Amino acid sequence: MNNSPFSMGWLMAMFDLPVMTDKERKVATRFRNDLLDHGFLMIQFSVYARPCVNFEQLDKHLGIIQKLVPAAGNVRMLFLTDEQWEKSVTVIGPNYDQGKRAKHPKVPDQVEFWE
Repeated sequence: MNNSPFSMGWLMAMFDLPVMTDKERKVATRFRNDLLDHGFLMIQFSVYARPCVNFEQLDKHLGIIQKLVPAAGNVRMLFLTDEQWEKSVTVIGPNYDQGKRAKHPKVPDQVEFWE
C-alpha cells in the first residue's frame, strides 16, 4: 500500500460460515452482528463492506476482523479504492427481495476520520 494518509476506500468482507446446526447458526449470526457493530454494511448475505478513510483505519479493521473470525470460518478481505467502488454495478432481478441489504452503498455523511 502506498504511504498516502488519505486513500479513501472500502474494506469488503466475503465469507463462508457453516450453518448446519443451531450452534453454527448462532456463531454465524454473532459474526454478522460483529461486522455491523464495527461499521460494516450488508451488501449481500455473506458480503459486507465498510468505508475506510485511510490505511491506518484499514489496518485497524483488518486486525479486528482477524480476531472475530469463527474457528470454522473462511473470510476473504478485499480493499477497493473509492473510485473502483463507484464503478461497481449491481444487477438485481425484478423479483429479488433486497431486504435490508444496501443497494448502492455510499460513504456515510459522517465517516469516522479519527478512531
